[in-house]
Amino acid sequence: MMKYHYIFGPVPSRRLGRSLGVDLVPPKTCSYDCIFCQLGRTTNKTAELAAYAPAQEILEELKSKLSEIPAPDYITLSGSGEPTLHSQMGDIIRGIRQITAIPIAVITNGSLLWMPEVRRALADADVVLPSLHAGESALFQRINRCAPDISFEAMADGLIRFREEFKGQIWLEVFIMAGINDSDEDIKKVANLTSRIRPDKVQLNTATRPTSEKNVRPVDAQRLHEIAQMFDPPAEVIADYKTANAVFHNEAHIADVLDLIARHPSTAEDVAESMNISSENAERIISNLLAQGLISVDIVGDKIYYKKQI
Repeated sequence: MMKYHYIFGPVPSRRLGRSLGVDLVPPKTCSYDCIFCQLGRTTNKTAELAAYAPAQEILEELKSKLSEIPAPDYITLSGSGEPTLHSQMGDIIRGIRQITAIPIAVITNGSLLWMPEVRRALADADVVLPSLHAGESALFQRINRCAPDISFEAMADGLIRFREEFKGQIWLEVFIMAGINDSDEDIKKVANLTSRIRPDKVQLNTATRPTSEKNVRPVDAQRLHEIAQMFDPPAEVIADYKTANAVFHNEAHIADVLDLIARHPSTAEDVAESMNISSENAERIISNLLAQGLISVDIVGDKIYYKKQI
């Protein structure tokens, strides 16, 4: 069986169902260093496009993976960095089109859409999920801590231009943090900019998982639903509050998760419950084990089970 370096999953996704991930850049290679990032501080902050991974190898891995599993709901370009930094992303998306008719999603921070070549590269995707967390420059810099070549004005203009050109769906994520960008004034600024971007959906999230900076706190469910009504049309709340009070563990539990799966084929929900960790952490650990070829996927009915690779 092929060892996968760039393909991970399928993993359950709140927004995309069963998502087969494609990781285009090395871990923590990003144009932002967001204060709320669950992966920790950015180690390679850049706005320079490069061929970070061989396009042909990515496509060969994807073709192999799809031959082994039931079709996922989406093939998702995402992972541990900013996918639009890959200079051959457009070729990869077109290559995926030649392999399968499964819809293609791209999860991006949206920071590079001011570049025409990035907008062109995304043209053949079905769904693009960018982010927007502030409606003015100072707060944008505080939250996203972007690479020097990126300004708030360029980022916002890129999102607006992308909507004008892109024929697929745009689902815009807005991440709200208590005491940082949750005031009515801050929300109104974001909502006003959103009305100029005209996404198909606005999806609200908050800090229900570990974040890069310790002072980042979630807004409660009632407030997030109030904020949703400040958008026109109202936004969708996607935050998973079930994990907000969970005990979080990270790499120390990888061996324990592998031991559990070796003894008892498990779903991601089983892993989260057994290990007393968040569903996001369970999914991240499972993705790690899948990427290493240590576990495999078994589909029973509508459930995804993971078992130790023999």
